[in-house]
Amino acid sequence: MPRRIASPIVQVDASVLGSLSAAHLLHDFGVVGVLVVLFLEMGVLVAFFLPGDSLLFVAGYATVAGNSLHFSLSLPWLIIGSVVGAVAGAQLGYELGRRAGPTLHQRESRIYKRDYVERAERFVNRFGTGKSVVIGRFLPIVRTFVSPLVGVAGMPRRDFVIWNLISGVVWTVPLILLGHLLGNIGFVRKYVEVLAVLIVVVSVVPAIVHYVRERRSATAA
Repeated sequence: MPRRIASPIVQVDASVLGSLSAAHLLHDFGVVGVLVVLFLEMGVLVAFFLPGDSLLFVAGYATVAGNSLHFSLSLPWLIIGSVVGAVAGAQLGYELGRRAGPTLHQRESRIYKRDYVERAERFVNRFGTGKSVVIGRFLPIVRTFVSPLVGVAGMPRRDFVIWNLISGVVWTVPLILLGHLLGNIGFVRKYVEVLAVLIVVVSVVPAIVHYVRERRSATAA
């Protein structure tokens, strides 16, 4: 039976991972869903909760022929769409930061907390603008706020574009390829649901460690 390749626009049948949000997004929207989610997560401050890491991993797995999702994504389209979404979203965040300036610190709601901005700001102050753009991609919540903050800090647009392109590639492509390569292993095919959850957990660990260290430093002071 020939392999079924989903177009970047249309997706097909439900998957065995239907209980996971990443699988729902892939089922309903395919590569376009990945692009939009990454764009929102990187460019819209209130979208910090979106599942970028797990989505990239599961999407990479979906490019493997005969996977347990019962549909396939195109690996080249997925890589292109993911990089475009991550880079364009971060660029939007940067531009908003340049224009919004200090008003970022004045926002407060049940979803959006000033503490998120302050944590990201301390992160930028620690690593500098260039490194923060790259390292911040791998930290949930922080990655959403780094781009606006380096915009507020006055990072030259040309420098940000370069670091944004680099970070967009080094974050998305390895996670996609990890899902694609591991998807050829029988154990992964059988327990892909568990691995997708582990990706989420592992992606959150650096943020937790960073938070605990900050709390300890504040208590010691």
